[in-house]
Amino acid sequence: MTSSASAAPLRAKFRELEGERERTWEPAALAVNVNQRATLIRDHGKAASVVKTGDVLPPLTLSAVDGSTVSLDDLVAKGPAVLVFFRFAGCPACNIALPHYRDTLWPELKASGIPLLAISPQPTALLSEIATRHDLSFPVATDTGLQLSRALGLTYTFDEPSRQSALAKGGKSEALNGLEDTWELPKPAVIVIGPGRVVRFADVSPDWMDRTESDCVLAALGLNKGNASHAA
Repeated sequence: MTSSASAAPLRAKFRELEGERERTWEPAALAVNVNQRATLIRDHGKAASVVKTGDVLPPLTLSAVDGSTVSLDDLVAKGPAVLVFFRFAGCPACNIALPHYRDTLWPELKASGIPLLAISPQPTALLSEIATRHDLSFPVATDTGLQLSRALGLTYTFDEPSRQSALAKGGKSEALNGLEDTWELPKPAVIVIGPGRVVRFADVSPDWMDRTESDCVLAALGLNKGNASHAA
């Protein structure tokens, strides 16, 4: 495993992905992606319902891709837990972020007895691919019907160019969130909850190419006194 101190930050990895897209994507396709993200950034500050420190999560139980269930109350029975919300198994940025957290965040959490749960609304049959692909040793669970993501104010709806682009590629919203003709996904987020499901730390990324750095999460938990930063 790579330590959080020596690994390249998510910021650098996403910049590499951006550069590759600029070199290889058709300008029109790139514009759809960039414009959707720019809209989410612009509108994020207008959302009054986004999860914040002190909020209490609903007492939900989620289905994990290995067939087990994960209760939020059980996660925090002995102390804090970390929730990582991501979009779907085929999302390129998610396939950068989750193995990054596997290598730079999970080892220190595990050593401290702090659970980590990765959450997406994608149905488990499809969601399991990302857990298998990256040999994730922390649980990955589905947020059925976007129930938790919506309660936390995390979701966004595809703009029309993004929806048309997905449809042109044969995409269906059911494959992303299990809901018919509902093009809605969570914005990436990292949330730390404590006993009683009380939020201790919340960082929501309106741009899915901008995600919480591991050091920031560790610092919020008092496990890393070093530099805490957010990806840009």
